[in-house]
Amino acid sequence: MEEYQYTKTMRDMPSDDRPRERLDKLGPEALRDAELIAVLFRTGTREKNAVALAEDVLRVFGDLRRLSQASIEEIQKVKGVGKVKAIELKAALELGKRLVNHQKSFTKRIQKPADVANLLMNTYKDYEIECFMCILMNIRNDVIKIEKISQGGIDSTVASPMDVFKLAVRIGTPNIIITHNHPSGDPEPSQTDIEITKQLKNAGDILGIQLLDHVIFGDGKYISLKERGVL
Repeated sequence: MEEYQYTKTMRDMPSDDRPRERLDKLGPEALRDAELIAVLFRTGTREKNAVALAEDVLRVFGDLRRLSQASIEEIQKVKGVGKVKAIELKAALELGKRLVNHQKSFTKRIQKPADVANLLMNTYKDYEIECFMCILMNIRNDVIKIEKISQGGIDSTVASPMDVFKLAVRIGTPNIIITHNHPSGDPEPSQTDIEITKQLKNAGDILGIQLLDHVIFGDGKYISLKERGVL
């Protein structure tokens, strides 16, 4: 990949190379991640222009996903990034997440495991520890609410029937789907996953709430225990 050559200040760069001018002329799709961040930063430091500073930020965190997980305080640890720049960057990344969720809000009826994946795959990308969620649905399987049940250690989480069904009982939802992720990236269900699924299925039958599926997420992959024949 061709190295980007930095100049000391943005004013020293040819106008066609400046991120703001490039965005205005070519659209945001033409800009690299660092250039988009530089547009937010507006200015750099005495030593580096805004693009070079943005490259430093990406170098520290590795990619946009890890950057989106970082706190304002962690972003500020990059030399040259003050509190204002960190806050503006955090706000922009949060807007991106919300846009993805907003786009998904138009198709919130769950008819198959792929619909669950489309709904939550992007959300689970932000978790480096196991997180157990419950999708609550009406009789037509329209999503009413997505509830985080528990968040565990690096390779374990706890989901008791009381925690899973408490909100479903309170708001009267007839159908639920449970989901969690494997930080290892491999969504293959463990024996514990299978046992918890069967336990929750039995509890749901007693309460009159149908557990439709248990979907496990990995790195860009998922497995449905309904499709596996566990439910």
